[in-house]
Amino acid sequence: MEGILTMSQKEVDRIGVLSSIESDNLTLEEAAGVLKISSRQVYRIIKRLKLEGTKGVIHKLRGRTSNRGYPEELKRKITDIYRREYWDYGPTLFSEMLVEYHNISVDHETIRKWLRQQAITTSLRKKRPHRRKRQRRSCYGELLQFDGSYHDWFEGRGAECCLINCVDDATGKVYLKFVLSENTHDVLLTMWEYVKKNGIPRSIYTDRGSVYYAEGKLTDFGRAMKELSIEMIFAKSPQAKGRVERFNRTLQDRLIKALRREGISSIGEANKYLKEFFTDEFNDKFSVNPELPDVHRSANGYQLEKIFCYKTTRQVRNDYTINLNGGYIQLLKGESPLPRPKQDVTVSRWLNGQMHIYFNKQEIAFEELKEKPTKKGYKIYKPPKDHPWRKWNQKMADDKRRNSLGAALG
Repeated sequence: MEGILTMSQKEVDRIGVLSSIESDNLTLEEAAGVLKISSRQVYRIIKRLKLEGTKGVIHKLRGRTSNRGYPEELKRKITDIYRREYWDYGPTLFSEMLVEYHNISVDHETIRKWLRQQAITTSLRKKRPHRRKRQRRSCYGELLQFDGSYHDWFEGRGAECCLINCVDDATGKVYLKFVLSENTHDVLLTMWEYVKKNGIPRSIYTDRGSVYYAEGKLTDFGRAMKELSIEMIFAKSPQAKGRVERFNRTLQDRLIKALRREGISSIGEANKYLKEFFTDEFNDKFSVNPELPDVHRSANGYQLEKIFCYKTTRQVRNDYTINLNGGYIQLLKGESPLPRPKQDVTVSRWLNGQMHIYFNKQEIAFEELKEKPTKKGYKIYKPPKDHPWRKWNQKMADDKRRNSLGAALG
């Protein structure tokens, strides 16, 4: 309605300060300091007040579109694209997709504001309790955070599976691999691939899952880390693994949508995509401190196939056999001397399924038996009918029968 002015509190305060100049309560320089503007700007506002009256302090763009604003047509186009193709994307990832696939560059916070103006809800970060931030390690390869993330990565197009996430603590660089589950075989294989690509890290940080931790003994994963002289550190809570857990949340948003765009629905295709495209792009975007020194140790000189495997010990029996998983294995004479009975041998099953047996670090020839071995030269002794043992048993049976009969008559 004409004649009614809507003023902000800031503009009302300006009128009061400028009135103090006219009443000589403040100098022009003092008024500029109170209003936190320049003296020249104070002169301009006073001039507008004299020409236009009170409305001279109101900003000239009040109620008008900003000169730096985007066209309404662009706003409609972007919101239409969002509704049609990217309805479950956050503003940040959506702004990246606009640049990559639609050649449109708009800041993600501007997009967030437009979507909310159109009553399109966007994801809000859940408020979490404050926790003390742990400083990053100082070198690349000093600490590797290792974790498995179960999720419906293919959104129903394929079976649910697990993503093994290896995050360097200092730089945030990741190594990713899809597996069926967080089992010993796949965890060992993933760590083997990491070591071949990057070298041996100084320490590794995991949860207390059964693959990594067992009270009072080493798991196969723990034994492999010990043979590589990698210090194992176990987290006592999910919050303690903050860095890798945050990366898991990011991947459950970005990686899922990338797999959807590529039409990927199997573990094999997903691992190929990770290796050829996604991992390098992800590291370029999210890794930090590229100038840090690399302290990974070289894997040269290690026979990794003998380290990343299953190992157990078995005692040699008198007939030079050992028992393994309910079956029997016959140790054979060869170039390496056989252990004596009651001594232990190490049974190693490699990840490719091959089995090897060692004694004093020397490999022993063996043969898997199809049935339990029979004891040679052993005859079962069957006592005759007049043997004292038989007579004694017969006497005990007669006494028991008489006692029972007496109790019944008595």
